Order: sequence, then C-alpha cells, then structure tokens
Amino acid sequence: MSLLRVENLSKSYDGAAAVSDIGFSLSQGWILCLLGPSGCGKTTLLRLIAGLARPDSGRVLFEGEDITCKQPHKRNFGLMFQEFALFPHKSVYENVAFGPRMQELAPGLVHRRTENMLALVGMSDLAERNVAELSGGERQRVALARSLAPRPRLLMLDEPLGALDRNLRERLLPEIRTILKRLDVPAIFVTHDQSEAFAVSDRIAVMNRGRIEQIDSPEKLYMRPKSEFVARFLGFQNLLQARVLPDGGAETELGTFHPPGGFEKDDNVAMLLALRPEGAAVLDDEGQAAGSPVVEGVVTRRVFTGQTYRVTVAESRGPTLVFDLPNAKPPPRKGERIVLKIDPSCMALVAASKENKENKE
Repeated sequence: MSLLRVENLSKSYDGAAAVSDIGFSLSQGWILCLLGPSGCGKTTLLRLIAGLARPDSGRVLFEGEDITCKQPHKRNFGLMFQEFALFPHKSVYENVAFGPRMQELAPGLVHRRTENMLALVGMSDLAERNVAELSGGERQRVALARSLAPRPRLLMLDEPLGALDRNLRERLLPEIRTILKRLDVPAIFVTHDQSEAFAVSDRIAVMNRGRIEQIDSPEKLYMRPKSEFVARFLGFQNLLQARVLPDGGAETELGTFHPPGGFEKDDNVAMLLALRPEGAAVLDDEGQAAGSPVVEGVVTRRVFTGQTYRVTVAESRGPTLVFDLPNAKPPPRKGERIVLKIDPSCMALVAASKENKENKE
C-alpha cells in the first residue's frame, strides 16, 4: 500500500510551469530519488510535498489523508538541506535534541532519543563538541540525526551532499541508505548526480522541464531507458536512428542489431538505438564475433579514467561512437583502426525526443 501519493501536481511561477501534472507513489521504507538537471523542477516538487509551497492543481495524500493544504509543521515531515542549517552556537547534542524538545516530549524521552540518534550516526563521542568545530562529514551526520530525531513520517533531502567533496560523498551515501533502511523511514532524495541516485535509492524519477520522464528501479532505468532525454542524461552517447523490423531487430546505419527477446515495433514513435558504453570489446585478428554485431573505425581519442579507457571511434560508416574498454590489455592507440564486437544485451531502444524528430524531418 502506498504511504505517500502525489496526484497530478502542477505549479507555475510568473506563467512558467515549474512542475506539470506530476504523479507517483511511495511505500513505507522506500527511498525515491528525484534526479535531473538544474531547473527541472526537483526542488519545487519537494517544496510542494513539504507544504512550503501550494500547488496550482493536484493533490498530496499521506496515509490516505489529503494534506495538500495542511501547514508544513503539522505534516511531521523531516527536511535536510545542503547547508545543513545547524545551530552554530549549540553543541552536537543540543542540535539533535532540538526537534524532540519542540515536540514537548518528556526530558527522559528527549535524552534517550537524542542518544540513540547520535549512536546511529556514529557521533556519540562528539556529543558535547560545538558544531562549528566539526568537519563537513561530521556536520552532515549531525544534520541527519537532527532530521531523524523527531521521528518524521517522511524524510526529504535536498542535495544534502552537494557541499562535500567527491570522496566524502561516496563514503557517506551507503551510510545514509543503511540508516534510513534500519529505521524504515521513507525518504525523497533530490540530486542532479546519477551516481548518488544509484547508490542510495530504491526508485529513481528522472525529471525534465517539470515532468517525470521515467520512474523505475536504478537497474531498470540504466538497462532500459525509455526516452532520449533519460539516455543522454545517464551518459549514453551512442544513439542511432533505428527502425524496428517485424522480427524484432533494429535496423540502423551500422546494420541490423538483434538484442535478446527483440524490440517491440511502434510505427507512431521515432526510435533510437542506444549502445551502452561498456557494451563493446576489441576483436583481435584471431577473435570471433560469435554472432555479435561489430563496428569498425579509427580511434580519434583515448582517455584513461582509472578502471577503463574511454575510447572515441570514428566508425567507417559515419557516426562517432564512445565506449569504455577495460584496461587489462594494451589499449588501442589514437589513429589505430579497430574492430569492436557489441554485446547484444547492452542495447536499448528509446523514444527520440520531439526536437530530434523535427530536426531529422
């Protein structure tokens, strides 16, 4: 059963739509990420759910109750922002205890809940320290503990790790997910970073121009993006104009590709074939493609990324393709002609954007 339900939410500012006809549901204990570029409506949607803004139309329901017009402080939702918003003149303990005290709980219960939250985020030893003396990661933990101490029915996090460096973000993300799962707290996590969304979420809603393009599990979103926007936002650069054949194959300028199970034909939608960057391997002189499709071209660029080499290939039939090749073998050199076999399981058929279709016409 859905705990939170958003129905047809729309909001405009000065005549410009910030969110348009948004709808989704969230179950108990699930983490939903709102993922998209700046200005796509993520924060506006979060504010509408929190009650910090009033929608022009649509409803927000929680446990079956319509809370669209309910005041923010009566919703018992937790909020955590990038700036942390901690009290700089108070100790770690006092910051975390603030919420339960505002709920006018008994002193003993305030103390137990504060101690439990500090232990949960690994900050018990720093309880008496002033927050101004903490590192960025420690402040983030305190902010999370303070958001959770009042036992919110829903926790909303708006770019909570945006002010931290990459290494610290990568270390804290699994901790945030573990804590939320341990407490069984449903959460909405706003980010523009797909690696953050994949690391923390159960479901991801990719937003574009105030609408949800696709909502799915991280695995399905990556394996089967449904639109050109989603594919490009996830970093797919290899997008080929495609025509689906009766046998389920996709005919492109590089030939016909046959993925496992085939593609569904839809004559009403212009389609693109997406080849994932990890879906290619170099075919040497003695290698066999074993039925896999191949592409051939000249290496125009090679970038070492750590675990892989990102190789740009000018395909002999026209398009430029980008693949991530493992660095276990000597990498292809710039100017070298190579043949790549394409893994049929690393393909997806996506709907071309309206702009793409109009340009082709």
